[in-house]
Amino acid sequence: MPTPEQKTQCYILCCWFTKLYLPINIVHMDERTENLFFLAGEENIIKIYPNGKWRYIG
Repeated sequence: MPTPEQKTQCYILCCWFTKLYLPINIVHMDERTENLFFLAGEENIIKIYPNGKWRYIG
């Protein structure tokens, strides 16, 4: 299960990307590292750490 910080950050980032008319295609939780990943559009990958901080992968 994602942490409350991850849920909040995921919601905020999803709102930002949908304002740019990019669909959120995949949301995945890596249970080994507990990081949350989502794919917006065709090539925008975001990694959200358990503490709520995030990083743009590509």
